[in-house]
Amino acid sequence: MSRSILERLDDRVLVCDGAMGTMLYGKGIFINKCFDELNLSAPHIVRDIHTEYLQVGVDIIETNTFGANPLRLHPHGLEEKIREINIAGARIAREAVGNGGALVAGSVGPLGVRIEPWGKISVDEAAELFKRQVGPLLDGGVDLFILETFFDLNEIRAAILAVKSLCDLPIVAQMTLEDDGNNLEGTSPEAFTLKIDEWGADVVGCNCSVGPAVMLDSIERMSQVTGKKLSAQPNAGKPRNVEGRTIYLCSPEYMASYARRFIQVGVRLVGGCCGTTPDHIKAIKSAVRSLQPGSSRVTIAHPIEREKEVTPVPLAEKSLLGKKIAEGQFAISVEIVPPKGCDPAKTIASARFLKERGVDAVNIPDGPRASARMSALLTATLCLERAGIEPILHYTCRDRNILGIQSDLLGAYAIGLRNILAVTGDPPKMGDYPDATAVFDIDSIGLTNVLDNLNHGHDIGGTPMDTPTGFLIGVAANPCAMNLEEEVRRFQYKVEAGADFAITQPVFDTEALERFLDRIQHIRVPVLAGIWPLVSYRNAEFMNNEVPGIVVPPQVLERMRAAATPDAALREGLAIAREAIARIRPSVQGLQISAPFGKFDLVVELLRGIDD
Repeated sequence: MSRSILERLDDRVLVCDGAMGTMLYGKGIFINKCFDELNLSAPHIVRDIHTEYLQVGVDIIETNTFGANPLRLHPHGLEEKIREINIAGARIAREAVGNGGALVAGSVGPLGVRIEPWGKISVDEAAELFKRQVGPLLDGGVDLFILETFFDLNEIRAAILAVKSLCDLPIVAQMTLEDDGNNLEGTSPEAFTLKIDEWGADVVGCNCSVGPAVMLDSIERMSQVTGKKLSAQPNAGKPRNVEGRTIYLCSPEYMASYARRFIQVGVRLVGGCCGTTPDHIKAIKSAVRSLQPGSSRVTIAHPIEREKEVTPVPLAEKSLLGKKIAEGQFAISVEIVPPKGCDPAKTIASARFLKERGVDAVNIPDGPRASARMSALLTATLCLERAGIEPILHYTCRDRNILGIQSDLLGAYAIGLRNILAVTGDPPKMGDYPDATAVFDIDSIGLTNVLDNLNHGHDIGGTPMDTPTGFLIGVAANPCAMNLEEEVRRFQYKVEAGADFAITQPVFDTEALERFLDRIQHIRVPVLAGIWPLVSYRNAEFMNNEVPGIVVPPQVLERMRAAATPDAALREGLAIAREAIARIRPSVQGLQISAPFGKFDLVVELLRGIDD
């Protein structure tokens, strides 16, 4: 049976079924229901839908298991039932087929999280998660696997690895598209087809997200770079909201007309995705019968040009800060928080004041503690252009999707910003607007990968750019993290992703910093230690209790509590900071100094006596 679908595809075009979710919704199942769980609680509904598709003559039906993986089942409290759900999905489909000649395809969709290089889950870890779904589907008796609606190449690679590690059944691997014909990350059809072909999928195709017109253009481009069989399962157009209901407007006749065009450009497996019903598939089946080709030889045009090797900008040439770090000089950065409001005059004056006193760079946080302030990118630009001092721009993932991030970074580089600190960002609930939404398409590890990709001359979709960027990539580190093992692990991922240097959280516990530095010796990049001169006991209490990731040791709290007057507290805070600097200086490559409440005169006082 393992070669059955491939043999059939050699003989004729096969028709797959249409949407499962659309049909379930049409039968009154609420969209917040876990559709995969219906394999257990309402198998008769799932079986009836399979039967409706079989009655219009499909050659393949897909199991109702698109989201039946550990991560998608977890929010529903169903992770422990992953085996039951997938076995049931396969068996329901098998029972519906009965003694007929149709094949059962195990439907496998994305995990629902970002994986490397954009997220914290590795390709190998993702493959293990997919195995937990693929294994039960095999036990349930599927004939092949359809990996569908993937937009991340690394994730579909993990799914392919999972299937191949457990069986030799045929694999149909399908990417989803945007309106421009590329995938969500901007990867062209030619590029992702070459990769999926290389990884060993038996059929390469597209499904979901777009209607047949856009998909036809992409399929035509795919056909030029592969000899593998092609598949196409478009939506019934873009969904429209009509009186509160989601409606797909492509008629069965329209879908059938495009099925003919798909076949004419070499598609051997055709079906439908969201919005398609047995009526659409019936029309597609009729179109296939009228145009049934025999075996054909595919002529592959010249493949797309492979990515050219790009020599990244050397560390010393990325920025003045990069030059100082590369030469082993001790670097000083001072934090300037963007203003609340639209007048940058005070901020620019502060930046100029620091430059005149020998500070190397100003550190510009991005929406610190999720509060509403002037854009960090604009603040950094003003400091560079009007104060003449080099900024380190904090750039967070919280407020942008991955395409917006890339656009921002390219724009930042074009206007002269070179130093970026890649941070995930505080969630909105921590700040002044807890009801605000967050995006978090990627985290700081993924952002570091985005920056490194740009530095190597290609965008997130792997498309070469005319000119590579030369960002100095910084990452954050927390020596006092509650789970130090996890912090070290994530730090290693950041370094592997391309980090050039690191900035720590404010350090009050110097022993904790020394322990952390010892743990990262094997993955060491230059480290700038965070220093915060405390100004009062209340300030110390706040830092210890209300700022995530910061620990103020009891002895430091006691010293601040014992300060009898505000002036005494300022002097004690400076003394504590000086002692910390003296102890850690031999172990780090610079300092990142914060100015509590904008007291930059404190910073200047602190810097007196620090050797260059």
